[in-house]
Amino acid sequence: MYKTLLALSLLCLTGCIESTEKTTAEKNQGLVYCAEANPVSFNPQVTTTGSTIDIIANQLYDRLLSIDPVTAEFQSELATDWKISPDGKDITFMLRKGVQFHTTDYFTPTREFNADDVIFTFSRLFDVYNPYHFVGDANYPYFQSVGIDQLIRRIVRVSDYQVRFELYNAQSSFLANLATDFAVVLSKEYAMQLKARGQAELFDHYPVGTGPYVYKEYRRDRLIRYYRNPVYWKHPVVLEQLVYDITQNGNTRVAKMLTKECDVTAHPSSAQLSILSQRDDILVQKEPNLNIGYWAFNTQRPPFDDIRVRQALAHAIDIEKIMQAVYYGNGMRARSLLPPASWAFEAQTTMPDFNPKMAKTLLAEAGYKNGFNMNIWAMPVSRIYNPNARKMAELMQSDLRKIGVSVNIVEYEWNTFIQRIGEHRHDSVLLGWAADTPDPDNFMSPLLSCAATFSGKNPANWCNTEFDLLLTQALATTDLAMRKKFYNQAQRIIIKELPILPIAHGMRFQATSADVEGITLSPFGAISLANARKK
Repeated sequence: MYKTLLALSLLCLTGCIESTEKTTAEKNQGLVYCAEANPVSFNPQVTTTGSTIDIIANQLYDRLLSIDPVTAEFQSELATDWKISPDGKDITFMLRKGVQFHTTDYFTPTREFNADDVIFTFSRLFDVYNPYHFVGDANYPYFQSVGIDQLIRRIVRVSDYQVRFELYNAQSSFLANLATDFAVVLSKEYAMQLKARGQAELFDHYPVGTGPYVYKEYRRDRLIRYYRNPVYWKHPVVLEQLVYDITQNGNTRVAKMLTKECDVTAHPSSAQLSILSQRDDILVQKEPNLNIGYWAFNTQRPPFDDIRVRQALAHAIDIEKIMQAVYYGNGMRARSLLPPASWAFEAQTTMPDFNPKMAKTLLAEAGYKNGFNMNIWAMPVSRIYNPNARKMAELMQSDLRKIGVSVNIVEYEWNTFIQRIGEHRHDSVLLGWAADTPDPDNFMSPLLSCAATFSGKNPANWCNTEFDLLLTQALATTDLAMRKKFYNQAQRIIIKELPILPIAHGMRFQATSADVEGITLSPFGAISLANARKK
């Protein structure tokens, strides 16, 4: 009798274990991530939009190297090692063997990743003879804004697994730029197949990478579906599927979390955090992040071409009220373009204070005693650096009315919004930037360099030769003290000229179901779901 009961107990226990294992496996069949916007593209080379980079960069692709979020040291990825020549002009990368590109419904690779893919990927940025250079109007906004397209002289194929980047001059941030989410490695074989079929324009929209997930489908305003990469070189991927639910309304995203339609949601607002944090089945992650939310003026359009007008508008805004009503205590008021965590940060003593009387005086001096009409373009999505641009614009509208300036708030669908900002159709815009690397140049060049103006990614449409020279000098040396000196001078010029008004540095939030693990928020760069799984 005892043996019979024991056998039954063991059978029950075995069945329970098998049942538990099956449940875990079933859970890991898929994860649903509520995203805030449609992707602009499926190639990080051709966009700087954070919502797009979050969806595609670390899920579909790999880079030559990355930056450790804790130590800020470079880590090997598709490059196993690298050597820099004594003059800093030549960087040789040793490449990883055995890495396979994705097999999809539209492409089957016949070879592994090698030097040809690296040369194709990066020569596209600067070589007019690269067959894909002009595909997409030769627009590579991040690389053009930091001058990479003008820096690389040529890329030499040393062997199948060794390439050498030869630069016109040494640059202290070159490796950091190759470690950004924009510097992913693409498949030359796939590109050449499309070119042979006369379908080169599909290259940036139907992706092939080496990352943890493989593209399956995209339905605009509805979803994006990825499958697990069964031969991912770095580690086994647990999730069978990764689905992005495109939900632009923040309240709807939170509602989907509460009803378990989504396992993860991007950028819940500070106001929504109290609701989410009360739930035992939802975890709220909150981490510092290198970012800046700002108000940019189109400095090539009157009256914003007058520094007195820009100063007047800055003095008219009650930023403390914005911090309370928009950030709910989960942001830090900006004292410079750079956040305090940056090694080059210098608090600016001349930041415009809230002074409506001074604002009126400056407007009168500029010839606008009775004010004028203007537009403030407000982002239609919630981002780390600005959780509610519409609310911020409304507060500004109220403040500016008191000095005689009438404000019309402009909103568009996110991708249309970004496109028209790049065409400089705006008077002013509420935008921001989340850093891709800890290097200070990652804030300066992409936002305010003359090169960024030419590529349409400088929202202030501002080109200052003195400012640009300081950036060049900072990049030309590896002496940290000298670099800091140049960046400090650059920060002072920004506040003196006010092409943009730095407003706040936000915290990065993410809400996940309690059974989801393996998602780590980095202080810089896009989110990675490569290690995501369910308990």
